[in-house]
Amino acid sequence: MSSFVFPVRTTTAEIELGTTLQPKFGADGLIPCITQDAATGEVLMFAFMNAEALAHTLRTKKATYWSRSRNKLWVKGEESGNVQVVKEVFTDCDQDVVLIKVDQTGSGGAACHNGYKSCFYRKVAEPADAATPKLAFAAQRLFDPATVYKKKA
Repeated sequence: MSSFVFPVRTTTAEIELGTTLQPKFGADGLIPCITQDAATGEVLMFAFMNAEALAHTLRTKKATYWSRSRNKLWVKGEESGNVQVVKEVFTDCDQDVVLIKVDQTGSGGAACHNGYKSCFYRKVAEPADAATPKLAFAAQRLFDPATVYKKKA
């Protein structure tokens, strides 16, 4: 999947309290990545990165992910113009999750391919019925995906 190699993970103390980035990629070569709006803290999306995507993100400051459905690197905005400019990169205590804070650009600041600012634009409607839970929209669409994403024949 990726030829880029991060430093080998060392001791628990160095991983949890040290200063060397030693990301823990899963057996599938992926690490979860949460993306937040740098200005507001709103969670924009969740995706995965492989080592190459993480390295590309660090090098270019453009959020880059691994598309599991397309089985390839995906630079956010390469098709839509909705680029995520990376401001900060964090990892959790055991370095098995990445959190990036970004400035979302293009199409009114939408991160979601469905035209919403955040991919988390629906919530479970109250009162929640465990047998048949319903969803309610919690945001307004910022663009029409049909006009932004042109299907390639």
